[in-house]
Amino acid sequence: MLPEIPSAPTWRFHRAVVTGGSGFVGSHLCEALLARDTEVVCVDNFLTSSPDTLTRQLGADGFALLKHDVCAAFDVPGEVDLVLHLASPASPADYLKLPLQTLRAGSAGTLNALELARRKGARFVLASTSEVYGNPLVHPQPETYWGNVRPTGPRSVYDEAKRFAEATTAAYRREFGTDTAIVRIFNTYGPRMRPHDGRVVPTFIRQALSGEPLTVAGDGSHTRSLCYVSDTVDGLLAAAESTLAGPVNLGCPEELTVRAIAELVGQLCGSDLPLTFTPLPADDPARRCPDISLIRQATGWQPRVPLRDGLTATIAWFTGQLATPIPAVR
Repeated sequence: MLPEIPSAPTWRFHRAVVTGGSGFVGSHLCEALLARDTEVVCVDNFLTSSPDTLTRQLGADGFALLKHDVCAAFDVPGEVDLVLHLASPASPADYLKLPLQTLRAGSAGTLNALELARRKGARFVLASTSEVYGNPLVHPQPETYWGNVRPTGPRSVYDEAKRFAEATTAAYRREFGTDTAIVRIFNTYGPRMRPHDGRVVPTFIRQALSGEPLTVAGDGSHTRSLCYVSDTVDGLLAAAESTLAGPVNLGCPEELTVRAIAELVGQLCGSDLPLTFTPLPADDPARRCPDISLIRQATGWQPRVPLRDGLTATIAWFTGQLATPIPAVR
């Protein structure tokens, strides 16, 4: 059994706005907030997501859905004491296909979300990414590391959008005294991921359940660290509740090669399919592993879901979803 998100007796937020709230992490975050008796306004234009992820939330007391592109200014009537900004294409398949929309979400979208938080006097949490470290030369990656990013490469539309978002968030804190936090999310996986989003876990699961060879980029020696979505959501809420300004890393410090992930997924799916090797994408990070000392010391947060348990739950969800056709990336 996967552990439940722990209760938070000191939780102080009454009404939250979640941009990108119908996305993979966003939908789980909306659900967790409702479980803490926090009203939620989900803001999303469904560019890379669907209202189908919100079936548990729609109709729930305290939940409202605002279909809107955060790149255009917006307001939410009434009091708001927490803004969590997740709106952005986040998977390689999305941001390589939607480069300008990704840049706008990180720039104009962040400015508009920050303006809402400033006007409301709300705590603001930016969902940034480990991609700000680029192809890191320091390992594991601490928050003090400035990164190794190619600003004109194909992945830069996502990397630089998030780096701009971090700079803007920090500037609002200095200029206006806005209560902000920057959280750098490392690789997250779990139910509600799209099978064609280009990330390793859904790709391997989809291939294994469909009887296809598992495609591994390069020789499979590059690494990732996988954090189950409930742990990521718990970490975001811990950062929100804290006084941390960040940046702060959020992820699992257990590092695995991509080949090992593929082999484990195949094993858990009960398949004996071969691995096939493809060229590495441009600027693909060779290693990825967070130093989570800061958030662990400040809040006590750390990942709680073992990898095998998380993958088993994710495979079970995909098994049900793949029984009916699922649209690929739009």
